[in-house]
Order: sequence, then C-alpha cells, then structure tokens
Amino acid sequence: MMASPTRPRRRARASFRFAATASLLALLAGCAQYAEQLAPASPHEPYQQGRKTGVSLLPQPASAPSGSRDFAVQGNPELSVMPPAPEVRAGKVYQLPELIDLAERNNPTTRTAWEQARQAALAVGIAESTFLPTISANVIGGAQQNTTPIDILGVQKDIETTVTGVSSTVALQWLVFDFGQRKAATDVAKHVLTAANVTFNGAHQALIFNVTQSFYRYGAAQTRTEVATRSLRNSRAILDAAVAREQKGIATSVEVAQARQQVAQSELRQVVATGQERDAYQALLSAMSVSPTLSIKVAGSGRRRLPAPTDISTEEMIQQALARRPDVLASYANMKASEAGIRVATADFAPKVYLAGVAGTGTTGFDAAGLPTIGQQTSGAGVLVGATMPIYDGGLRAANLKAAESRAAVARAAFAKTQEEAVREMVVAANTLRSALASYRAASKLTDAAAVTYDAALGAYENGLGTITAATIADSGLLDARQSQADAHAASLVAAANLAFVLGAMTSPRSPETLSYR
Repeated sequence: MMASPTRPRRRARASFRFAATASLLALLAGCAQYAEQLAPASPHEPYQQGRKTGVSLLPQPASAPSGSRDFAVQGNPELSVMPPAPEVRAGKVYQLPELIDLAERNNPTTRTAWEQARQAALAVGIAESTFLPTISANVIGGAQQNTTPIDILGVQKDIETTVTGVSSTVALQWLVFDFGQRKAATDVAKHVLTAANVTFNGAHQALIFNVTQSFYRYGAAQTRTEVATRSLRNSRAILDAAVAREQKGIATSVEVAQARQQVAQSELRQVVATGQERDAYQALLSAMSVSPTLSIKVAGSGRRRLPAPTDISTEEMIQQALARRPDVLASYANMKASEAGIRVATADFAPKVYLAGVAGTGTTGFDAAGLPTIGQQTSGAGVLVGATMPIYDGGLRAANLKAAESRAAVARAAFAKTQEEAVREMVVAANTLRSALASYRAASKLTDAAAVTYDAALGAYENGLGTITAATIADSGLLDARQSQADAHAASLVAAANLAFVLGAMTSPRSPETLSYR
C-alpha cells in the first residue's frame, strides 16, 4: 500500500508547532531568568544602564569597573527642555497687577485646577448620558475549515469542508426606571462640579495673594537695602569726622579705629541686605511660577499708603464673607454631594426596569470539496422588557449604604470645621492687621527719634562735645529703627492683603489696589 503524501505534511506541521512552542517557552524562561539583573547588584553598588546579556530581550545593567562606585544616573535630554519664559518688555517697571497677570498665565496650580474642573464637567455629562439608551452595531464573521482523512479503496485521501458565516446586528439597551438612582448620581456629579469650579476660582485667589505678599516682601527687602546703604553713608560720615579730628590732634587713633569698625559693620549689613533682596526676588518669581532666571524690573512698595484697620466684629460681615469663601463653598458642595450619594446607595434596594431590542441579518455558507456551495440568509428583530429585583447579596448593599452615610457625616463635620476655621482666620487676620499698623506707627516714631539722636550725636562729636561711641551707637540705632519701620510697613501691607484674602475679596489683579487706605 502506497503511503499518502499528506502524512509527511502533517508530521512536518506538528514538528513545526512543537519547535515554535519550545522556542517561545525558552524565550520566556530566559526573560524571567535574567530579569533580576535589571536591579542593582547589591545594596551598595550603583545601578548602571547600557548592556544586554543572554537571551533576554530586556536591557541588562552594565557592570561597573572594579572598585568604582559612581552613583550618577544617565541623563535624559528631554528633561532639560524648559517651558518658554513669559514675554517681558525690557526696561519696563512692572506694577503688582501686571505681575499677577503674568502669574495667572503661567501657573501650573491654576492650570491643574482648571483641568480638574473640566473633568468634573465631563463627569456631569457622563452621568446625564445614563438617561439615554445605548445603541450598538455588531458584526461578527468567521470561517472554519476541517480536513477529514478517509480510506477510499485503499487510497488515503483528505476531504476538506469549509463553513463560513457573517452576522450583523443593531442592539438597543435602555434602563427605563431605577427609582431615582441616576438622578441622584447626576446630583452628585453636579455638586462635585460646583466644588471644582469654586476651587478653581479659589486657586486664582490664592495665587493673587501669594504674588501680592511676595511683592510686598520684596519691596521690604529693597527698602532694607536702601536703609543699609544710607547707614553706610552715615558711618562714613562718622569716619570722616574722626579722621578730621585726628588730623587736628583732638582725636585718638582708637576713635578712628572705632569709626572704621562701624564702617565695616555697615558694609557687612549692606551685603546681607543685598543678599536678602535677591532671595526675596527669587521668592517673588517662585510665587509667579516663572523661570528663576527671568530678569524683570519690579516696582517698589516701600512708599505705598497703608490700609485702614478693618472691623469684622459684626455677625453680618462674617456671614457675608463665609458666603463667598471658595473653600467654604467647595466644602458645602462636597457635603451635598455626599448626601446625594446616600440616595444612590438607597436606590440599589429598589428594582430596575429595562428595555432591550435587537435587529439583524446573517449569512452562512457550507462548502465541501467537489460539491456546490450551500448558502443561507436570515434576518430577525426582537424587543424585550424586563425587570430585575435584587434579593440577596450578602449584605453588600447595606454596607454600601452605611459607607455612604458615613461619608456624609464626615462631609458635614468637615464643612463645620471649614466654617469655624474660616471665621477664626478672619478674626486673626483683622487682629494681625491692627497689630501691624500699631507697630508701624511705633516704628515711625522710633525712626524720627533715632534720626534726631544721630544728627545730634554726630554734630556733638564734630564739635568736640560728644564721643564717637555715642555717634556709632546712634548710627546703629537709626539703622535698626529704619529697618523696623520698613518691616512694619511691609507687614501691614501683607496683613491687609491676607485679610482681604480670608474675606474672599482677593478676586482680581486689581484687588490689592482697591483696599481701603487711610
């Protein structure tokens, strides 16, 4: 009997499948075997990238030279690409509203809050879409081929048959009634959207306040540098007087040395003040979220008028401020969302009514070698209305309801805490402003007195009626008084801005300019 030529083909196919399967298993085993080498070799050896070993498709760590422990990492050039700096006009002195406008255009925090608000808005649309039916088009097709070996009069032959089919349908699914669950879920989404929207505005208010206080502190640093420069001039005037007296033979070398020491001390204070001014400038750029290498001229704030003290002791003013605070509004919206979540969980105990429909066509074919193809076409449509009623779920729905009630209780407590903290912030901010203004008035009187003392001490020393010790002490006292006055001035401006912020009134770049001034 002659062997069928199909047998070698079947054996070849089987051998090929076996070889392919074995190769794939070996490859996977190799990946798992060498994967551990992707980590550092030991707790005290650096990780290094670079080589491949073995049959693994994964990158392998490169071996470091013997005795070498360099824990540097391979750089990624993509990380060195910085966002473009905002366009600033060379030579232009930027006022506070202009700085705030630059900050609002480049701040990642406000952009993040904006994206979160957009996501919350899309969530509302998703929740509302559940009220509508879902319509889908489905197409499925396939073919199956069978080879059947048979013996015909001692000859081995294969009979091949092929079955093909294609089916296309249009299906509709619609949840008709769910006892208010979708409505409650939509309410949750809407309250979350409200919280996200007011949080977005709150992020801008916080940005305005941060830039404002950084601007005032930078202005105070500029004033301290100016004060230190003036103090250095005063110290040099004392030194000139000491040298002149020494040349006339009425001053000792000790007096000149003391005067030189005072000049050196003033120079040191000027260097420190200049460094603090640069630090305050970087703090302002950081509050604006711009590049630390940006060079921009900033207007000074040392001569700004101070705001008048604000009395918020009335209950009506506190209530008005609470009603417009973004954090209070967001906390209230979150509380309402959690209460709507209770209704969502409660609706799980109720039945649901749904509607389903389908319409479709199908085509099938049967083909056997040497025989005509047999084909058939069908079509159909149907509509179903059903209801589902949960009976037992092991306490899942009850647990979900209790969890929703707990979340609502937490949200109510958080809202009450937010209200309390907001009122406390208002009262503390008003007290801080009153204290800062009182400190400025006292520092101004001290500065006036210290200036008179310095002029008198220097004049007395120049005329031989005073000592250099009294002159240098007066110089140091005048410097301290002027710096205290500058700090109190900036503290008053920051306190006024903080009060406006906690009252929910820091709402635009012009808000710091519209505070009530004396």
